[in-house]
Amino acid sequence: MSPAESSADYQPTGLPDDAALLRLPETGTRPAVAYRPAGDDYLLIEYGPLMLDLELRFRVHALMTWLENAGVIGVIDLTPGIRSLQIHYDSRVLSRADLLTLLTRGEDELPSVDAMEVPSRIVHLPLSWDDPATRLAIEKYMSGVRPDAPWCPSNIEFIRRINDLESIEQVRDIVFKASYVVLGLGDVYLGAPVAVPLDPRHRLVTTKYNPARTWTPENAVGIGGTYLCVYGMEGPGGYQFVGRTIQMWNRWRTTVDFVPGKPWLLRFFDQIRFYPVSAEELLQMREDFPQGRFKLRTEETTFKLHEYRELMRSIADETAVFKEKREAAFNGERERWRQAGLDAVPDEPESGGEAVAVELAEGEVTANAPLPANVWQVLVQPGTRVEAGEKLVVLEAMKMEIAVTAPEAGVVTEILCVPGKQVTPGQPLCLIKTDL
Repeated sequence: MSPAESSADYQPTGLPDDAALLRLPETGTRPAVAYRPAGDDYLLIEYGPLMLDLELRFRVHALMTWLENAGVIGVIDLTPGIRSLQIHYDSRVLSRADLLTLLTRGEDELPSVDAMEVPSRIVHLPLSWDDPATRLAIEKYMSGVRPDAPWCPSNIEFIRRINDLESIEQVRDIVFKASYVVLGLGDVYLGAPVAVPLDPRHRLVTTKYNPARTWTPENAVGIGGTYLCVYGMEGPGGYQFVGRTIQMWNRWRTTVDFVPGKPWLLRFFDQIRFYPVSAEELLQMREDFPQGRFKLRTEETTFKLHEYRELMRSIADETAVFKEKREAAFNGERERWRQAGLDAVPDEPESGGEAVAVELAEGEVTANAPLPANVWQVLVQPGTRVEAGEKLVVLEAMKMEIAVTAPEAGVVTEILCVPGKQVTPGQPLCLIKTDL
């Protein structure tokens, strides 16, 4: 018997434009469920509507725990999300039809989440507010991607404005006061947490960068939508920066703060609480932490759903006022973008010109672009004396920085490129009068 035939309530969608293999309707004790295929070896289970609801995360945890205890042969790995569970399975051992049958049976056997409790830790992380590394990332974005973006030159000012807060200090107070519960790991690679404040009055909202950044410093802390993330590694990104913290991943050794055999720092349902440190203090902590010379302060606790529900009931009126004010500010910000013509993604950056021949006097040479790229920095000016191999210009392409160096020693006589403009392969960037 197929899963769809096992109960009158279980109805396959049968629609060619619906990716769900099967849907279970919402009941008095269970949210709606959708089962979606992901290739031959993965199945994605989604609970409820597309919205932030911590009770759905508890339901995901209950299903994951049920499957782990069942010891199903053929299940390779389980990856929980905010309101979803991805199952990696061996289709040679466990067919998709049998897995669906198992899962639909499990929905009838899962215990109620009403009295559910999960182990949790309060993890105190240092945060360098508005860190120089995040400011550098913003500068690079403005230079090479979108100089007129509404979230530039300060992501924190943007967060203040779009949440209708009175000052940047108020943004800071909320971030340091909030307790961010970790709902998922691996949001942006390498154990990066996706977390949300337990108290909805601390849930700042933002848009993400559009287009995305080409570079984000390792362990930058940002807010996107309602969620907070700590970037596990350098790479592209779109969350609005508030600062930077210590490493989320320790590949080379196991120290006291890392579980043996697991190189990621945080666990599901951990509660992150930030405390302020200077940029200099953070650099020292970042040097010491992977070596085990700096230890985090953590507190063991229990996350109880009934206590969370009581909190939600006690602050319901305040939460409604907060959300209404936040939504009005968000909509007002978007309308300002529309009126200013900033609501659309800009065209490609203007080119700095095609590669052209340059007439050289005796003893002159050019330093040329090696590939299509955007000019990030010009490090010299006319009259600067340079040695062979000295950096002249820094280009950015494919999330990489490429230094263009002096082919010979001499004096720079002319700069032929402009920061923020694109250049083509072979295009002259600097003219140098060499030593004869």
